[in-house]
Amino acid sequence: MKKILFSHSYFLRFDPKQWATGQPYAPIGTLYAAALMRAGGHQVSFFDTMFAHGPEDIIPSLEKNESGLLVLYDDGFNYLTKMCLTNMRDAAFKMIKLAKERNCTVIVSSSDSTDRYEQYLSEGADFILLGEAEQTLSDLVAALDVNGNSYLSIPGLVYKQVDAVIKTGRRNVIKDLDSLPFPAWDLVNIDMYRRMWMKHKGYFSLNIATTRGCPFKCNWCAKPIYGNRYNSRSPQNVVAELRMLKERFNFDHIWFCDDIFGLKPGWVHEFANLVERENLQFKFKIQARVDLMVQEDYIKDLARSGCGNIWMGAESGSQKILDAMDKGTTVEQIYHATGILKKHGIHPSFFIQFGYPGETKEDIMKTIRMINELVPYEIGISVSYPLPGTPFYERVKNELHEKTNWTDSDELALMFRNTYAPVFYKQLHRYVHKSYRKHVAIQHVKTLLKKPFAASLLSFKKALSFLYYAPAAWMARQKLHSLENARYE
Repeated sequence: MKKILFSHSYFLRFDPKQWATGQPYAPIGTLYAAALMRAGGHQVSFFDTMFAHGPEDIIPSLEKNESGLLVLYDDGFNYLTKMCLTNMRDAAFKMIKLAKERNCTVIVSSSDSTDRYEQYLSEGADFILLGEAEQTLSDLVAALDVNGNSYLSIPGLVYKQVDAVIKTGRRNVIKDLDSLPFPAWDLVNIDMYRRMWMKHKGYFSLNIATTRGCPFKCNWCAKPIYGNRYNSRSPQNVVAELRMLKERFNFDHIWFCDDIFGLKPGWVHEFANLVERENLQFKFKIQARVDLMVQEDYIKDLARSGCGNIWMGAESGSQKILDAMDKGTTVEQIYHATGILKKHGIHPSFFIQFGYPGETKEDIMKTIRMINELVPYEIGISVSYPLPGTPFYERVKNELHEKTNWTDSDELALMFRNTYAPVFYKQLHRYVHKSYRKHVAIQHVKTLLKKPFAASLLSFKKALSFLYYAPAAWMARQKLHSLENARYE
């Protein structure tokens, strides 16, 4: 049996926007792999890079790791790792080098290494695990134990043999997710996460995954780890983990970090029944499609189980753009879903994407109008980001040059030619946020006028913010107009 040091390559300090936001989530994909290896009899340890200052912080852990086995296993449930940011890639390469200098065998599993396995091998990694990797890791460590020279019989693996890159067959996905042990939460210094959450939000949130994969085929969405399947844990298994986490960590809030929560018919209804039966008191947020949100019984079950916020992939207020994305949803559904959620006391939040090929000024204005009319609880704005393995990437890859990934999550660089120059989309991001906040302020002004004595201090402050955001939005829009004819650099 082996002593295995687990780590991952997401450094919160290397992503200034996320560091300032202060809402870190533990890498549960990493913790799942560690739990499975421990269940197999291996001795595991964990170096968490989340709060580390740099790759060199791993050195003491490497020097304690007598077996010389480092597994860099990124969290496939977090959209930040799916973005394959170059700050994190460079950090991974540095950790690989530090490990090799200490004669470690290095195994890597991540969205980025799945897409760029040859580059990771050239940087010194010994093995790359492709896609869903727990079983591949288990088989590989067993093969290392017997000191075998050939790993061809292990699916889901890439490695070098002499100068040749060997890629084995595809690994079948894990269908029975209840068979997996719960993530190895005991390996995490949970107090560091709690302190940052309490400082920035005033409550403590943990993350749980109830499913793997997404069966829908939006043509810009990369799924290098869990793919297009959709497998689900049972509601009983999820509630058992919730009960354990509540007893151990007394969380206030949960982020169910599935690509789509509760897609399986009847799942949310049964989950809500179990949460009520167990008397579990907590709020949670999820990600879901707008076409699910038009089912009122589904929304009622979410509300009674504690759902407070739903992030919907609205993407655009233009049906033409939604169709071009192969989104499979309609603008009408976005409006309908938003109304139903507000009716049942659940906050609707929007993911918005600008800059998809073919998007015109008219399409952009439709999206802005939709945001300002519906006034979602929160908005997350991005520009179209081509990642390998997607039809969108194949469409624009010839326009990509040396830069193919963002440095951090706030870079928002448009990396292919489009209707407007990249500087326009940067300003568009600023304008839409200011315009949105102006309309939030207007909403609170109306509330104050209707019920002046029932308004909270927060509502009063948001109403007062109109004095700032009204002129700020106007100035941002004037600057946006001036950039419509900006040239590509």
